[in-house]
Amino acid sequence: MRILVVEDERKVGNFVKKGFEEEGYAVDIAGDGEQGLFLIETNEYDLIILDWMLPKRDGPSVLKHLRATGVTTPVIMLTARDAVQDEIQGFDSGADDYLTKPFEFAVLLRRARALFRRGKSDLPTVLLAGDLRMDLLGRKVTRGGKPIDLTAKEYSLLEYLMRNAGMVLTRTSIAEHVWDVHFDSDSNVIDVYVNYLRNKIDRPFGSKLLQTVRGVGYVLKA
Repeated sequence: MRILVVEDERKVGNFVKKGFEEEGYAVDIAGDGEQGLFLIETNEYDLIILDWMLPKRDGPSVLKHLRATGVTTPVIMLTARDAVQDEIQGFDSGADDYLTKPFEFAVLLRRARALFRRGKSDLPTVLLAGDLRMDLLGRKVTRGGKPIDLTAKEYSLLEYLMRNAGMVLTRTSIAEHVWDVHFDSDSNVIDVYVNYLRNKIDRPFGSKLLQTVRGVGYVLKA
């Protein structure tokens, strides 16, 4: 999952980014409304977290523009405004949820996951590739019934590979979906993490699911 945080308070933006990255999400940050619109128009996001008071273009204006141009990505609006009328205005602008500052990250995370489930209710909650199994709700991975312990980034990489099992994925597409917009796809970080995964999901089990397509990228095969 890839998230955009549009927040001009750097401390708040970094707090939210760090929290979601620790949960395995890729997170981009925009510091004003115009930059937020540019990133939304040039990237695909699963969720937008949008501050109300922003330089150059405020949150409601950004949101109205998105909805008017057909962008249906779920939006959680953050604001220090807690009056009922403000909340109504936020929803009328097209917000899917509304959270007042200050807030606990655990609350924001639960609301984000609720929106993910609502938007993808027709998608499976378990992914399979041969005897490799990923329980998306429990965030558990097993192979042949044996549990596999993964870091947050390893889990995100494996989830992207399993959602696209059988398809050859380029390093660029992996970078765009698993890392943030500032990631250098020319570095060897992706190869390093693929090797980490192989050490956990392949080598202990004797058969290779994760394969390299030379000059192109990687594919997960059953």
